[in-house]
Amino acid sequence: MPPQMRKTQQPTINDVARESGVSKKTVSRVINQSPLLNEETRQKVQNVIAELGYVPNPQARALALRRNFLIGLVHDNPNAQTVLSVQSGILEALRGTDFELVVRPVNRGSPTMLEDIRAFLERQRLFGVVLLPPISENDALAKLCDSIGCRYVRMGSAALDDDQHMVASNDREAVREAVSYLIEMGHRRIGLVAGPHGFRSAHERRLGFEDALREADITVPRSYFTDGTYRFNSGQQAGERLLDLLPRPTAIFCSNDEMAAGVLHIARQRGLDVPGDLSIVGFDDTTIASHIWPPLTTVRWPIASMAHSAALKLVSADEGTSAREPSMFLSTLIRRASASPPKNGAA
Repeated sequence: MPPQMRKTQQPTINDVARESGVSKKTVSRVINQSPLLNEETRQKVQNVIAELGYVPNPQARALALRRNFLIGLVHDNPNAQTVLSVQSGILEALRGTDFELVVRPVNRGSPTMLEDIRAFLERQRLFGVVLLPPISENDALAKLCDSIGCRYVRMGSAALDDDQHMVASNDREAVREAVSYLIEMGHRRIGLVAGPHGFRSAHERRLGFEDALREADITVPRSYFTDGTYRFNSGQQAGERLLDLLPRPTAIFCSNDEMAAGVLHIARQRGLDVPGDLSIVGFDDTTIASHIWPPLTTVRWPIASMAHSAALKLVSADEGTSAREPSMFLSTLIRRASASPPKNGAA
């Protein structure tokens, strides 16, 4: 390209393609970091981009393709840390691309939720959307996305869709392992702080809890089961109820770390030693799990990795490589100081 043109005009994708000796589509694939190119072609195009000083224009591309380079995150989740972890995973996946993240909280209890989400999706003309539990469990919402041509990936605690449209974790099996760990240490009076009704995660984790008890032929009173909201204060309330019982549990499994921290707070208020008098196990392995004392034994939920994969499934859909991204993620038990055998064999 003549030097004068480089000084007076902004280089275009056509200039890059011509100088590189490749098609515009190949240049686009280089810009979007497509894995479908060989390294020699990729390097040649990148060198020309650097030489010409070409800067991709997302707005122009969006206008040409009649869609925005925006990935939406739609959620109604009461746990702020979960939402932040999901955002972190998505943003890491979008790093170095033209895509940006738009976050839209909704009210799943609203009678107009589906209409509100439809209006949002159509107004923003999103490239795709990640649906966070519990609204991801709504099949009508998935059908809505499909009907208006909006790519979607559903996140969940169990398989919700085909591999192209979901990422999931093995919550039931992970909780069964965690409760079995308590049983192996000698605990028999084990309480449960479940998650909120209507959440598939709460249901799957409760099933895992029940699986472990059934496999060990252990029966606990229904009073040892109580519900929470995934928030700290609900863990405190659950702790008050469970620790009022006679005999009280020697161990409590909580369906997330925030509620587990609430139970620990109440146990300490009552002068109980954790884990000597009471073992506590959580779920998530958020920052709070390692920052409280004693550090919390918990199930590590790979929520950021799940979100990362969900975003990559969306942005790689055009290249036909979304199937390369995993759809099932395994949660793992992290053993820390909040769980030990019951004192004096008081199982």
